[in-house]
Amino acid sequence: MKVKTLTTPRLILKEFVADHIADYQEGFADYEVIRHMNGHVPWPYPEDGVLTFFKNEVQPHQGKTLWQWGIFLKENPEKLIGSISIRVSDVDNRGFWLAKPYWGHGYMTEAAEAVTDFAFDALGFEILRFTNAKGNIRSRRIKEKAGAKLVKVIPMKAVDPGYTESERWELKKEDWRE
Repeated sequence: MKVKTLTTPRLILKEFVADHIADYQEGFADYEVIRHMNGHVPWPYPEDGVLTFFKNEVQPHQGKTLWQWGIFLKENPEKLIGSISIRVSDVDNRGFWLAKPYWGHGYMTEAAEAVTDFAFDALGFEILRFTNAKGNIRSRRIKEKAGAKLVKVIPMKAVDPGYTESERWELKKEDWRE
């Protein structure tokens, strides 16, 4: 299924395409953004990191087993400020990041709500699974606000060596509807 443009009161979520690579690289290649992620994300982040990610991970799977959006403010619809995705996976169905200058405004919660609706309504998911580094309070709060349930904590290697465990969450469609 095609990646549909989604809108919220303040945001436009558009399919992540090659035109967005420079903005993605600019916002993502920040230790404060990347430090919370799984250790398979390299640090320091390479100059061609997003281009490589786009060619190897996004393009081959977009609209099939991955739906990746760039996040844009309605007031500046050409500047990507973050990204959010849904993927077919038994471990982690949603991933996201937001450039640091945009933290603390509720943008990611707003984007996550729209994408969660899309996953349940358009893609037919019955359950979504999420992960975050234990101690990443911002990410945890987004899951809690959605009604996701913490199901387990497991060892993890993160970019930031201070994170040693991952929280695993589940959100059932019927719980989301409540």
